[in-house]
Amino acid sequence: MNRLSRDQMAARVARDIPEGAYVNLGIGLPTTVANFLPADKEIFLQSENGLLGMGPAPSPGEEDPDLINAGKQPVTLLTGGCYFHHADSFAMMRGGHLDICVLGAFQVSAQGDLANWSTGAADAIPAVGGAMDLAIGAKQVFVMMDLLTKQGQSKLVAECSYPLTGLRCVSRVYTDVAVFDLGKDGATVLEMVDGVTLAQLRELTGLPLQMSEGA
Repeated sequence: MNRLSRDQMAARVARDIPEGAYVNLGIGLPTTVANFLPADKEIFLQSENGLLGMGPAPSPGEEDPDLINAGKQPVTLLTGGCYFHHADSFAMMRGGHLDICVLGAFQVSAQGDLANWSTGAADAIPAVGGAMDLAIGAKQVFVMMDLLTKQGQSKLVAECSYPLTGLRCVSRVYTDVAVFDLGKDGATVLEMVDGVTLAQLRELTGLPLQMSEGA
């Protein structure tokens, strides 16, 4: 089955971020979206450790150890960017001031429930971070993840079995084989990678998927 690379997934997410949006990119895979935002679009990237106006990752050798994102990765700051207190950053997140956040996930339900902070396993190390605040505070929540686990199980499920981060909060899921829209009526397929069929997606997820209107 054809699959998108991580960079191709990031570029696909970047296409759906509009001019003027205030956006938080979650730790891990979502941070790569910053590298694919077009330079001719003014998009404001926020990080919960207190940054607004982040740019792409710095070139090798040009890292500033005092300028990092929430995942402790070196970042750049665009002209006009600023940094501020951690509490002010969370007030921004909780107060509904972010248009979009992009998060990773262990599981997402067809109705948009999100599980991304713990697998519930006895030896798991819970890592909530700002995910719960983002899930309820951002106007739109996008999830970026591989469709399947390393064991071949779908991460897009009828109901999450892992501890929840937020209820009915995810509106769109970007995976390595398809993009899905989520809502009260369940998951629909917005687009598929060339060579992937709706029947294959139904088999992989176990969900009664249909194509989104206008897809």
